[in-house]
Amino acid sequence: MQQWDVIVVGAGAAGLMCAIEAGKRGRKVLLLDNGKRVGRKILMSGGGRCNFTNLYCSPENFLSQNQHFCKSALSRYSQWDFIALVQQHAIAYHEKALGQLFCDDSAKDIVEMLLAEAKAARVQIALQQQISGVSFADGVYTVETPELNRQCHSLVIASGGLSLPNLGATGFGFQLAEQFGLKVLPLRAALVPLTWQPGDKAVFEEISGVSLPVTAAANGTLFPEDMLFTHRGLSGPAILQISSYWQPGDDVIVNMAPQTDLNEFLATQQQAHPEQEVKTALAKLLPKRLVEKLLELQVFVNQPLKALNPKSMQQIANSLHGYIFKPNGTEGYRTAEVTIGGVDTDGLSSKTMEAKNQPGLYFIGEVVDVTGWLGGYNFQWAWASGWVAGQYC
Repeated sequence: MQQWDVIVVGAGAAGLMCAIEAGKRGRKVLLLDNGKRVGRKILMSGGGRCNFTNLYCSPENFLSQNQHFCKSALSRYSQWDFIALVQQHAIAYHEKALGQLFCDDSAKDIVEMLLAEAKAARVQIALQQQISGVSFADGVYTVETPELNRQCHSLVIASGGLSLPNLGATGFGFQLAEQFGLKVLPLRAALVPLTWQPGDKAVFEEISGVSLPVTAAANGTLFPEDMLFTHRGLSGPAILQISSYWQPGDDVIVNMAPQTDLNEFLATQQQAHPEQEVKTALAKLLPKRLVEKLLELQVFVNQPLKALNPKSMQQIANSLHGYIFKPNGTEGYRTAEVTIGGVDTDGLSSKTMEAKNQPGLYFIGEVVDVTGWLGGYNFQWAWASGWVAGQYC
């Protein structure tokens, strides 16, 4: 029977950060993972360049049943703290749109940085570990695997959510929470493409590959970014973002020309080119294949601009500024970047991430009911929650 001060389950972003911080405090730390390598989600994120944080990260960028829970961790370990660590390891990075920070070279740089920190903190890592059971008695946790049982005083669950099962995602953390009497809030896929209704699929799959800047809105929340038509449905950053707020049965309202007042645009075009057809004018703003599809759907009638009266101009503008899609569903956990829901924060200390009614048991990262927007926010929650737990476990 091996004895440890701390066992961390899950060698992703949160688990690595927690293990490093606990190790720095002189704790004897073991990091367990069911995969062949650490940081699998880190390695594939951001197209292999890892969108590791966001310059503008704040509590407003997170969904949770308790909006206040994430404030403590995010303020105590901020994006600036993680950026300082990246700079300390001389990792070159750049800002993309909207404050998103990516490695210049490869996501491997982030994993290697974390492994170097873990080694310096004397963290032991054991991979390909399938946990068959966890028990608790007399202040000690016993973590069972087929080969070996290990004991610890602090057990940290950083096993992630259900998203991307091909990377080894399982429901282990949620099951363990329930075993120890913590509530798990309903789970669903988020930051995920939306799928077509059968009738819409027949119509729109012909313009698969068409992309344009839009605003996408659902349930009173709106995101301005790109939208992509696919064979299966709608994707692109604007759609991934709104998927976190969309519920089955809801409309998604898309403004296809958010930077332009289409009513004014058509009036101006009418004055300058009265003989020009409506579809030719619209193709100056929107992808040509999309304009042709909208014409086929009778969103507008193709005629010379001079034939348009103010009312028909306004109707075209209204249709394109508020085009309604009715998604059938999402692509699910297979392609979702995160899982919404999870361990109810009411059962956890926001200061330490420890379970209130189960001493020595901690939950961090995606397994907790805190979900960030697209753009580095979920990594920042992982770093922050992991860092916080690492100060106490």
